[in-house]
Amino acid sequence: MQLTKLFSMQRQLDSFIQNNRQQQTDVFQEKGLALLIELAELANETRCFKFWSTKGPSADAVILEEYVDSIHFLLSLGIEKDLHSLENWPIGEIEGELTQLFLKTTAAIHRFLEELTMDSYEQVWVYYGAIANKLGFTNEDIIQAYIAKNEENYKRQKTGY
Repeated sequence: MQLTKLFSMQRQLDSFIQNNRQQQTDVFQEKGLALLIELAELANETRCFKFWSTKGPSADAVILEEYVDSIHFLLSLGIEKDLHSLENWPIGEIEGELTQLFLKTTAAIHRFLEELTMDSYEQVWVYYGAIANKLGFTNEDIIQAYIAKNEENYKRQKTGY
């Protein structure tokens, strides 16, 4: 999947947010933590780890929205560290159940936040691709949901979210 358009849209949103903030600061660590939180929120909506509960996962639309919340921060982190030259979503085969994928993705994010290399960044994308595959999301699903959430994020910024 092409990432160029998504990087462009995210760069514009990041610029809009930064230009409307009172204080100009380096927010890389905050974005890194936000990515981890969004991944946890995604896991929570899938309920894949809740062995003690019989309640099923949230609706696909809710899970997809949480998924693209992560993608916003993943793109933004790449922009912050000048890794936005990544044109296509890296492909890789990752085995495991959804709970394992969440744990592995969390570890990959931590590695990236420590190493800040293109290789570690690409690996996070590979894990997110594996999660999308396991959840049954297509490239088109992800792109459309990202665009919709991007628009919502602009609206939120304009209304003092």
